Amino acid sequence: MASRTYRIVTLPGDGIGPEIMAEAKRVLASVGRAYDVEFACEDHLIGGAAIDATRAAGGPVSALPDETLEAARAADAVLLAAVGGPKWNDTTPGAVRPEQGLLAIRKQLGLYLNLRPVRVYDALAQASSIKPELLKGVDVLIVRELTGGLYFGRHERNHDVPGAAMGGGAGDTALDSMEYSELEIERVVRWAFDAAERRRGHVTSVDKANVLETSRLWREVAHRVASEHPSVESEDMLVDNTAMQLVARPAQFDVMVTENTFGDILSDEASMLTGSLGMLASASLGDGTALYEPSHGSAPDIAGRGIANPIAQVLSVELMLRYSFGMDEAADALAGAVDDVLAAGWRTADIAEETTPEERRLSTSQMGDRLIEAFEARATRQGR
Repeated sequence: MASRTYRIVTLPGDGIGPEIMAEAKRVLASVGRAYDVEFACEDHLIGGAAIDATRAAGGPVSALPDETLEAARAADAVLLAAVGGPKWNDTTPGAVRPEQGLLAIRKQLGLYLNLRPVRVYDALAQASSIKPELLKGVDVLIVRELTGGLYFGRHERNHDVPGAAMGGGAGDTALDSMEYSELEIERVVRWAFDAAERRRGHVTSVDKANVLETSRLWREVAHRVASEHPSVESEDMLVDNTAMQLVARPAQFDVMVTENTFGDILSDEASMLTGSLGMLASASLGDGTALYEPSHGSAPDIAGRGIANPIAQVLSVELMLRYSFGMDEAADALAGAVDDVLAAGWRTADIAEETTPEERRLSTSQMGDRLIEAFEARATRQGR
């Protein structure tokens, strides 16, 4: 019998979600065997799958059913795969969309902070659209505020407003409001500075203080927190300049902290440094059960074909081991296993190059096999 049991709510979601979640569960089972831990996984619905199921049941249509939220609150961690797809792209006002489930679970669990590690693997440097010489040493931790700003502000659409359209005629108007409190800003910025103290000691606070009042408040709070961390070097950077610097000199960044919308955009831009969104994981932390997920979408165009890259999902497991369960040794072994597999030349379709031999091109499950083999080899060397 295992010495410890952790309850994990697994949310396969939509598109390639079930395929990559299957590999994550296999990896968890391998970790459990090596470290005498049981990971009890329980599947629940979210996103488009939840919309379909609740609609079929004849009750209120929801992208986050009550039973999913209740299970998540009671779990030790939540592991999500992906949500969304063209099947549910209903833009009718009031229509339920898969992404609402993701936003809602973050809000309901009090997950106000998102971590997006962006590390360039030497073996994949050629896969990036950035010159390889610019990628040496790139290891960025993007800390994003997750439950405030534009995404959670007031949204309005007014129809046929006189004088709204060009030329003075009637037309629609739309409003999206951005609002932040000092508390919302400070708890995220403080986490970023604490993280920088454990890393390379540098924080870049990203804002648009030359235009936005919310950014001016953000900058004031960031300066106050910086004064409490004299060992950390800090700087302010406007978001447009940051977007440019990410592709011009990405290795200059250590910890980057910013608000919700800017963080969403910059983290996706930073993903291209690695050559594929299929390589990036994320952690959402806060007051309640932490949630871990890949940074990519549901990729419905390749769903069911068995070619999706499971590495980001597996690296989400690595973050879960580290931040929810305190299993740093196991997390290090899993992260190292990814290094080993890539260094050996194994590739899924999204990270393969023209020169990648056919025998080194793997399906989703085959990549899972290789990751498990490499992890178990490292665990054995650790004496597990």
